[in-house]
Amino acid sequence: MNIVGCIFARGGSKGVPRKNIRPLAGKPLIAYAIEAALQTPSIQRLIVSTDDPEIADVARRFGAEVPFMRPPELAADTSPEWLSWQHAIRTLGDVDVLVSVPATAPLRTPADVENCIQTLLNSDADITITVTPAARSPFFTMVVFNEGGYIQRVIPTTTQIYRRQDAPPVFDITPLAYVVRAPFVLRENSMFNGKMNAVIVPQERALDIDTEQDFEIAEFLIQKRLRK
Repeated sequence: MNIVGCIFARGGSKGVPRKNIRPLAGKPLIAYAIEAALQTPSIQRLIVSTDDPEIADVARRFGAEVPFMRPPELAADTSPEWLSWQHAIRTLGDVDVLVSVPATAPLRTPADVENCIQTLLNSDADITITVTPAARSPFFTMVVFNEGGYIQRVIPTTTQIYRRQDAPPVFDITPLAYVVRAPFVLRENSMFNGKMNAVIVPQERALDIDTEQDFEIAEFLIQKRLRK
């Protein structure tokens, strides 16, 4: 079983410019993903798929391979990352399981990634993802405006729910790791087309950096971790 880790990091980022190599607590953001992947026992090879030469240089400096550059058409703002997964698998050739380790989740641990790999290998699922308990529930605290302009719950229920704890548990997808069987990626166009299972991770490791505020929160949490 050839298990390959891959960090997909394009150069463009509108929310936070140059996000993937922006310094965070003394290291480029992508370095946290590289270090976690390199310390994951089941990952046999780690590559970075990028269109950006500077990201490629940083990735190599921290120990990842950059065996190819991603084509520009797969690195646009509107490019589905799934297509980059397909490109990486086809370009590398000998891949049984792809482990995507996004750069934007610096609080993950190698154990989180390994847990995802083992969860997939010990199941008949096509893909294993990470999720975290959601702060809000569509059964209780999330609402939409209806056609009349009034508020209603996102998911109406036939029974009254008076406490959040009584609502069905819901989870947010969080990008600590996506572990997927390569044949499934090549034949489908969405992870939701197959059998999917998940590893639940606590919210303190589930931060996904997308804004300046997320960077501030991550800086605080990493500094707190370093002081322990």
